[in-house]
Amino acid sequence: MVSNQLPDWKLVTGNWILIMKLRIKSNSIRLRLLRSEVDRFAATGQISEEIEFGPDGPSYLKYSLVTSPEAESISARFLGNEISVVVPSEVAERWTSSDEVGFEHEQPIGTGESLKILVEKDFECIDRADDPDRADAYPNPNVTC
Repeated sequence: MVSNQLPDWKLVTGNWILIMKLRIKSNSIRLRLLRSEVDRFAATGQISEEIEFGPDGPSYLKYSLVTSPEAESISARFLGNEISVVVPSEVAERWTSSDEVGFEHEQPIGTGESLKILVEKDFECIDRADDPDRADAYPNPNVTC
C-alpha cells in the first residue's frame, strides 16, 4: 500500500470484496457504487480505492470519486497513479439524496475525441443470486415480482 490506510474490504455473504467498481473501456470510465459507498461518499465527499499489481516497487492504481464546490462540471484526470473523477457538490448532493441512478459527462480530450465519464449506483444482479455484492446493492428496477 502506498498509504497507511488499508483499502475498505468488506465481508458480504461470506465473501471479501473490494468496494467501488471501476470499468475502463476505450475512451470511457465508469464507477459503480453500492449503497454503503454512496452513503460514505455523501458523508465525506470522497471515496477511493487502490489496486496493487505486485511487490516490486510502487505498482498500484488508485481511483477516486471526489466532490468539489469549485467544480463547474464533472471531470476526470489521471495524475501519477491516480484516476480522479471530480463532481460538482450540487451534482453529488442531488445524486446521493435521490433515486437518480447516475450521472454522466463527456469530457473533451483535445484530439477531437472525448472521454465518457459515468458514475452510477450498483444494482442487484438479476441472474446471479450468489453475487457477493447483492446484500449492499440497490434493488434492480428490472425485476418484477
